[in-house]
Amino acid sequence: MADVSEQPDRISDAEHAVMEALWQRAPLTASEVCDKVCDHRGWSLATVKTLLSRLVTKQAVSAEPDGKRFLYSPRIARESYVGTESRRLVDRLFGGRAAPLFAHLADADALTQADIAEIEALLQELKS
Repeated sequence: MADVSEQPDRISDAEHAVMEALWQRAPLTASEVCDKVCDHRGWSLATVKTLLSRLVTKQAVSAEPDGKRFLYSPRIARESYVGTESRRLVDRLFGGRAAPLFAHLADADALTQADIAEIEALLQELKS
């Protein structure tokens, strides 16, 4: 996978579902992507092909000819994408600070005891 130096244009929720399929295993044909996401999402093969085309245009996915079909692969690493999107979320909703995000999750009872233990362990690691 060739990690592009810049993040692509914003990836929609639907496009993200296609990216997740490709991050799990690539390269994949459009039909193989559809096998992974169509039933769950209620999509057709045509929908997947449209989403793949958009992702190629955004340079998030590469398309390599393979006979009469194309093989699709992610051009960005999942970790890189998650990092960028996480930063955008914190910047947009919490003024660039992570503490208000955790406070919001705690107030909304969105953190399990396992989440809290994991966060505490991470904080201890960061302090050392």
